[in-house]
Amino acid sequence: MIKAKDLVKDFGLRRAVNGVSFEVEKGTVLGFLGPNGAGKTTTIRMVAGFLPPTEGSILVKGIDVARDPVAAQKSIGYMPETTPLYEDMTVSGFLRFLAEVRGFRGTERNNRVDYAIERCFLQPVRNQTVDTLSKGYRQRTCLAQTLLHDPDILLLDEPTEGLDPNQKQVVREMIKEMAAERVVMLSTHVLEEVEAICTRAIIISAGKVVADDTPAALKERSSKYNAVTLSAEGKEIVPTLEKLPNIGKVQSLENGKIVAFPKTGKSIAADILGAAQRHKWKVSDIKVDEGRLDDVFRQITTTEDTKKKEVA
Repeated sequence: MIKAKDLVKDFGLRRAVNGVSFEVEKGTVLGFLGPNGAGKTTTIRMVAGFLPPTEGSILVKGIDVARDPVAAQKSIGYMPETTPLYEDMTVSGFLRFLAEVRGFRGTERNNRVDYAIERCFLQPVRNQTVDTLSKGYRQRTCLAQTLLHDPDILLLDEPTEGLDPNQKQVVREMIKEMAAERVVMLSTHVLEEVEAICTRAIIISAGKVVADDTPAALKERSSKYNAVTLSAEGKEIVPTLEKLPNIGKVQSLENGKIVAFPKTGKSIAADILGAAQRHKWKVSDIKVDEGRLDDVFRQITTTEDTKKKEVA
């Protein structure tokens, strides 16, 4: 559905995107994440045909976006980080206007507006003017305009920025529901969002792709992956754990708990429970860490940022 190869984008002497390549298949919710200034929005804009690449190519359903952006954009619904809204229009009037811009007229136009309003749960505010809408309803209106032509690809730039937790949840559920029928590519720096809705994540730093995997696989790179936090009473707990072959480090916390960190790729929960049983420790709580995406994100992007500074 999307095939980007060796994308480069220069703004004067500054290279915002530097050799980015990826492919996306139907049914994927791709989280495109990175720190501020990493090149996320620039890449999204190039895929949308809003910015031409300095080098490289983008194919959308086999159409070269640079050569025929209008044909490619017929398959794309694009929601920029700040979508322009006409404040004095009603929600339905705004969507009718954009449907007409897309070339729809009469009954078909009205049906497409009704469809977008229904999918984005805008019925309660369809006759309100945009300037009276809450932030959550404004975001849903922005999302609704991407659906008017029933595109196969949705490009969403920071779709939940500025929303409260309840509003975020509504928008995320909408995105997950839409993804079954199409490709969704969203840029974000909110790691919670990636874990909540994405089936795949690309981390970009300093204009380059530095990781590309499922969120679960990325979390396995965390230093805390498979670490075990233990609350127990007994003799020689820490020294005993330190002797277990698959444990790399044991740390005592101020609250009396003990954290055991595994050697890379090892699972240690069964080893610890076995030791507790043999030594008759009284275990009141045990928890296995599934890994933390924020740890991996910081590790990867900090390393890349350091490399960039060393080259400079």
